[in-house]
Amino acid sequence: MADTLALAQKFAKQAHNSINQRRKYSDNPYWVHPERVAKLVASVGGTIEQQAAAWLHDVVEDTPVTIEDIEKYFGAKIAAIVSDLTDVSTPDQGNRATRKGIDRQHSAAASPEAQTVKLADLIDNTESIVKNDKAFAKIYLQEKRLLLDVLTKGNEDLQKMAWERLVAGLKELES
Repeated sequence: MADTLALAQKFAKQAHNSINQRRKYSDNPYWVHPERVAKLVASVGGTIEQQAAAWLHDVVEDTPVTIEDIEKYFGAKIAAIVSDLTDVSTPDQGNRATRKGIDRQHSAAASPEAQTVKLADLIDNTESIVKNDKAFAKIYLQEKRLLLDVLTKGNEDLQKMAWERLVAGLKELES
């Protein structure tokens, strides 16, 4: 199973690097984000499959990789988690609020394994956005509050941490 995790790490790095994807505020290679998400998942006892999915959670949305590619290389279980983590809305389905509502319904129906990874993703993104983009953080934190309301099946420690980060972010914006 350790091979699965090493392969997921390599695959994610190659996928994000293939399009020269960078983190918005730091200009770091994009893969530093899934690496942090995977570490958070591991810190609460997440399975190898969850950790691999954490590495892969943005590749379908952001790169030419498909869910079918994930299934081919990593199997149905990891592909199912990644699918649960991949936004399903499309630009033609309305404004941002409408699309986020569609994606939130998708996340609400996600497996507990996927919700755990999603919570780790939110924790990492919240820190970055609040620190670097106060204007967008106001919108983002409201969206995340709604999302946290439906992420009820994920790891309880990450749920608590995500709520704490949300509250801290809101307080920081008020100051």
